[in-house]
Amino acid sequence: MTKDQISLLLYLETRAVDYGGSVDTAHMNAEDMIQAKEWADSGFIGFGRIQFTDIPKAEHSARGASTYWVELSSEAWHLAHSERKARAERMFVKRQWKKTSEKEESCS
Repeated sequence: MTKDQISLLLYLETRAVDYGGSVDTAHMNAEDMIQAKEWADSGFIGFGRIQFTDIPKAEHSARGASTYWVELSSEAWHLAHSERKARAERMFVKRQWKKTSEKEESCS
């Protein structure tokens, strides 16, 4: 997967987990929308429009309304988990803080 595809997958995974599958497409560009539709066509994810009557009225005209939904396949969940774990490991190595046990070791 490309860096952009990984970013999109992790965004969609976040929306699936934290927002019950509703997707705010204001955070997606045209290429992301094309990719999401291709993934949906291949069965990698489920992706589509939320029924208009189920969008809260305040969001009907709001830019950034959650007007799409996403469901991840088992394969997408597995890949998202792997990518999230790899990102956590990369970020941990770059951290700017020490664990208490590391401070104690450096004092010895």
